[in-house]
Amino acid sequence: MTMESAHAPHAGRKGAAPTALRRSATSIHPPRRPRAERVRPAVRPRRTRRHPGAAPLLAVDVLAALAGTAALPALAPAGGAADALTTGPLAAAGPLVLAGPVVAGLTVLHARAGLYRPRLAPSALFELPALLGRSAVVWCAAAAAVAAAAPRHALGWAALATAVCLQVVLTCAGRGFVNQLRRRAAVRHPRSTLVVGPLAGARQVATALQGRQEYGLRPVGLADPGQDPEAATGPLPVLTSHEDVRRAVIQNAVRVAVFTRPPEADERTAALLRLCHDHGCRLWLADPAGTARVTGMRVARTSGGADGPAGADHVWGYAAQLLLPRPARPVERAVKRLMDGLLALVALTLAAPLMALCAAAVRLADGPGVIFRQERVGLYGRPFTLLKFRTLRADEHESATRWTVAGDRRMSRVGSFLRKSSLDELPQLWNVVRGDMSLVGPRPERPFFVTKFADVHPGYEARHRMPVGITGLAQINGLRGDTSIEDRARFDNHYIDTWSLWQDLWILARTAASFFRFRLGGS
Repeated sequence: MTMESAHAPHAGRKGAAPTALRRSATSIHPPRRPRAERVRPAVRPRRTRRHPGAAPLLAVDVLAALAGTAALPALAPAGGAADALTTGPLAAAGPLVLAGPVVAGLTVLHARAGLYRPRLAPSALFELPALLGRSAVVWCAAAAAVAAAAPRHALGWAALATAVCLQVVLTCAGRGFVNQLRRRAAVRHPRSTLVVGPLAGARQVATALQGRQEYGLRPVGLADPGQDPEAATGPLPVLTSHEDVRRAVIQNAVRVAVFTRPPEADERTAALLRLCHDHGCRLWLADPAGTARVTGMRVARTSGGADGPAGADHVWGYAAQLLLPRPARPVERAVKRLMDGLLALVALTLAAPLMALCAAAVRLADGPGVIFRQERVGLYGRPFTLLKFRTLRADEHESATRWTVAGDRRMSRVGSFLRKSSLDELPQLWNVVRGDMSLVGPRPERPFFVTKFADVHPGYEARHRMPVGITGLAQINGLRGDTSIEDRARFDNHYIDTWSLWQDLWILARTAASFFRFRLGGS
């Protein structure tokens, strides 16, 4: 049913050079104490607001819509909109009967267009076409509703156009005022910023930010995971290891991270993006070459595409786009947990006779102690006790630090069969029922190896963003036993970044198919 972790020797083949594990001498702050010899709990990603700082802009839009609606009786000729809003069938709802639908429609359309998202170089005049187009759509819809409800009191074209223009003018003026206040606040209170990417480009972007205070971003360091620590010199500290970046983000209260190339360019950069996101940083991509698919993130765009407001943002000429976390989809995750519990209970019921036979075989072949318990690392680095049928009698310390027991002479034929058929994993269904695990997810590992692999592979800790599972994407692709840890971590992170309920069902079907192929093949 499941496949074991990758082979340990592969873990040191790539990225295990001494310089990669060495702490850079250019860290922003020195470590306060030596790193503890235990698993560092993974950071639970902070909940990010979809439209941070949108309240002032939303207030401006609401007030402008109210002003446009209130001016309708004065703009419309007698017997037209004035009667419709004061003495006609709509009078019971008050003179501002259109205010509610207009405000709601504008809010939805502006949010969908990204007009409430933060900007590095905001401009109310640049947003004018987007504001005008959406306002016209909303007002035309409202006028159509009035004409359908009271044909005799339909809004005239002149009154409608005047109301739209009045609202757009007020909206632009209000947004311009808000932008000016924000620029002044940004100059007075700049936010600590980390620039991530190849050293040459990162220095150029950092220099631009230092020379233009209106952006409100104060660079405190550069992060280049591929840079040689001995060659990383300059006015700003250069961080060359994952641990240095983590410490800098925490100790310097970094709130913004600017990437100078798409984070999917390599796994180390993608790992830094996940780290910054988990610590609540706002993420920007300043990449003049364009923005491809970003691992675990999505590029903020407006309905106007690259030519819209989002595509025109920049850092002193360097094209910049906001990176947003993919939707958390809490409903789907709740469905996943419910599905896990129900399927695990059904599987436990159906597999009870088989599990009884396995337990009896282990008892007769290897003596007392049918169930093997071992500490593993789960969601956000929390430890839990994993259950398996015992296949080898070994002491607790050896099982926690020895990579694999495959081929061990102490393993009986029963134990070897259980391991090859993955029947020894059946007790983990109870871990799924308890909520320690999921049916599909990254395979859990022992604390000793989690610490070891996290030091060598920056993306390894990111596997703990999702509940661990009995099987996963890496396992159905053959990454079990003596295989690469780096490949395993890459597949696990890809599963998390592209997770869906259908993908879980597909992985379960592939796992079941591989199990039956084993049974039919008589392996």
